[in-house]
Amino acid sequence: MKELRYLNKYFIKYKFSFLLGIIITIIAQIFSLFTPKLISKSFNEIEAFSKSNTVDTTIISQQLISNILLIIATTIIAGFLTFLMRQTLIVMSRHIEFDLKNEVFRQYENLSQNFYKQNRTGDLMNRISEDVSKVRMYVGPAVMYSINTFIRFTIVIGYMYNVSPRLTLYTILPLPLLSYCIFKLSSEINKRSTTFQQYLSKVSSYTQEVFSGIRVIKAYSLEEQHQANITNLANESKSKSLSLAKIQSLFGPLMLALIGVSNLVVIYFGGLMYIDGTIKSLGTIAEFILYVNMLTWPVASLGWVSSMVQEAEASQKRLNEFLKIEPEIANKNPNKSKIDGGIIFDNVSYTYEDTHIKALQNVSFTVHKGETLAILGKTGSGKSTILALLSRLYDVTSGQILIDNKEISQLNLFDLRSSIGVVPQDAFLFSDSIKNNIKFGKEDATDLEVEAAAKSAVVHDNILSFNKGYDTILGERGITLSGGQKQRVSIARAIIKNPAILLFDDCLSAVDTETEEAILNNLYEICKNKTTIIVSHRVSSAKNADKIIILEDGKIIQQGSHNQLINEEGHYATLYLKQLSEKELL
Repeated sequence: MKELRYLNKYFIKYKFSFLLGIIITIIAQIFSLFTPKLISKSFNEIEAFSKSNTVDTTIISQQLISNILLIIATTIIAGFLTFLMRQTLIVMSRHIEFDLKNEVFRQYENLSQNFYKQNRTGDLMNRISEDVSKVRMYVGPAVMYSINTFIRFTIVIGYMYNVSPRLTLYTILPLPLLSYCIFKLSSEINKRSTTFQQYLSKVSSYTQEVFSGIRVIKAYSLEEQHQANITNLANESKSKSLSLAKIQSLFGPLMLALIGVSNLVVIYFGGLMYIDGTIKSLGTIAEFILYVNMLTWPVASLGWVSSMVQEAEASQKRLNEFLKIEPEIANKNPNKSKIDGGIIFDNVSYTYEDTHIKALQNVSFTVHKGETLAILGKTGSGKSTILALLSRLYDVTSGQILIDNKEISQLNLFDLRSSIGVVPQDAFLFSDSIKNNIKFGKEDATDLEVEAAAKSAVVHDNILSFNKGYDTILGERGITLSGGQKQRVSIARAIIKNPAILLFDDCLSAVDTETEEAILNNLYEICKNKTTIIVSHRVSSAKNADKIIILEDGKIIQQGSHNQLINEEGHYATLYLKQLSEKELL
């Protein structure tokens, strides 16, 4: 139960609903106990009447009718109170489920890029859906039935002891055996539940990966192979599920068998006590049988509750693994930070934790507010890492990054990211309308602003060619659009944000040179008063920048303006001549 202690803060948050549910439960149980008393009373009255010489049955009929009406009334009240109990405690569990899902989602948002490199999307989805649902069953039905069972046992055993201590002792004799069986079965359920959840995550992760890469799978005609893989995973998951179901199915019959034994004990020992005069009336035996049957569902539910608790324990343990992770990238400054856009890299080095690759080594450069910096280099030279460090997706291994002469980690993280517009190398679009994808950069943007941004990104005419224009709904990850169209919509999304700093990560690689030229002309006009960094493989994207740096193996091997670099031997001049000759051939 130690993993489930994490949920205590939610019980404290909803303490009034929790306490009200307990109070209603106590009152409901008190009303439910009127029925055995009234039935016992009716038996005693019938027994007394049969022993008397009275012929008139009117009095006994009136007494029985009165008892029946009382039984009906108290049963209705107890039922209504039980309804209120469910409304109070089950609704509370839904609120806790809502809060817990939000907490898990917020934690997912706060965790760093390294976390997502080490964990699969399907597993993360399974934890926020399946595992949270299992936990809700604990804070809702499991807690409710536990409270109900405890209160009913306390009140019923008290009543039974008051009527006949000796017969009560005989009745509860099977309970120690019941407790032992629950303990043994619960331990086994916990083990099997944990294994089943792990396999469920494997299935979710694999299917998510297959769906995301379905085009590649079809292109290579690998459907049968992946069908076989998912069948094997599903069979393993089914095996674990059946194993769990088998052990869970033992609870119901076991509980009912023990209750049946208790009934037989009451009838046998109660009958003997009636014969020897210890019990004065048959009504007492009838009352005890009803008490035992009142305990049937609570005792039977112990198995179900125990199963839910064990499953919730396993699920909460999986959730706690993530909830207790301290985010690597933390907001160290709660105060507002104004960003103008001056950037200084001072001897910055960065090594990726997962691969230990040294992406940057002692990189230093300065970009003043309003200037444009172009970064060129081969694949893996560290270009994208510079942009990731500027957005504080990672923190530097050594050296420091200054924004407006302030250490980047000392700026308000949210203000920093709000002041940056990023166009990633792999353009990601949401399954929403084109308009809303562009407005992602500025949610309150007008239609005119959306169109202006699209025109600047040279994608306006493409959008109008669709039947629904800007209201066209995109497929998952923007699959409806071509690679170049996705990149340009991403550029429009960054432009409309109107940030102080714009970062373009090789975002024109999928467009033709003519479109590239048009976009660049628009961008240089838009970026006049903004600090801009353009990462590219093309000299054409870099030649108009104020400064250009060339990276190789994480180190700056050249830097200067276009005119300076083409007049000196080195990577830039070689690349310029090569691309110029290729352009002339075209």
